[in-house]
Amino acid sequence: MRNSACSGRWSLLSGAVVLSLLAGPALAADPAPNGSASQGPVPQSDLLNAELWMQRSVEYKANALAVYALGKVQLDKALADKNWTAATEQTGNYQDLPPAVVLDLDETAMDNSAYQTGLVTSGTDFSPKTWDAWVKAEKATAVPGAVEFTQYAESKGVKVFYVTNRSADQEEPTRRNAQALGFPMGGNVDTFLMSKEKQEWGSAKSARRAYIAKDYRIVLLFGDNFNDFTDAANGSEAERMKAYETVKEHFGRDWLMLANPGYGSFESAPYGHNFKLSADEKRAKKIGALEPWVVPAQ
Repeated sequence: MRNSACSGRWSLLSGAVVLSLLAGPALAADPAPNGSASQGPVPQSDLLNAELWMQRSVEYKANALAVYALGKVQLDKALADKNWTAATEQTGNYQDLPPAVVLDLDETAMDNSAYQTGLVTSGTDFSPKTWDAWVKAEKATAVPGAVEFTQYAESKGVKVFYVTNRSADQEEPTRRNAQALGFPMGGNVDTFLMSKEKQEWGSAKSARRAYIAKDYRIVLLFGDNFNDFTDAANGSEAERMKAYETVKEHFGRDWLMLANPGYGSFESAPYGHNFKLSADEKRAKKIGALEPWVVPAQ
């Protein structure tokens, strides 16, 4: 999930960098002939292993397929049990409401690894400007299993909602991109609920889930970030762990988490979500959050 509320953490990049990100790894060092080592500098990025895994590994694809396969199993169980709901915002007599599933978009249903790897190869950071250019290029692909699951849900009479922190002015290119990939579009219901589409819809998602829950029984939630499920995600590490303990029974049942090692609230929690810190300050605090085993002195 790409959190628009975090936009202040990154410096804006030049227009040349925007074009380079959309065109591919143009700023990476050119490979040397005959497969020898590169003659130029190799861009340094903390994202390298995460994005290599998400874009190129069989393991990532297998993981995503497993989550969406489980989703089909759990959806069938939910449809057979009218008391089943995934939304803590669901109140009142919801049992006879039509069923719905709620998915985050970025790195849950839509794969933005081309944008992320562009940051790696160009040695640059995320910025709202380049992200907006990426969204409007409509080049995101589908996370493995996501289209098939959403089409399965639609075939069962389940409304598919997308609760995303892409901004309201990005809705139309987002809808076109999603439609081209085969995601259900909702018919005459607006199923794309964007950040700032309504004044009260910020980066936290509970207000949008509550909006859906007025008219639908939400049976499953899908996300790649803790805050796709609860607004407690943006607390301290201790607060996040406490929140996890109170809700962990949902995971694997009606809350289904996709793996995203590239970005998210897990990454910013060690430095208190203070995006004004320098890259080195953030890195030092993340290293400080680790619990390493050190080889004993001989």
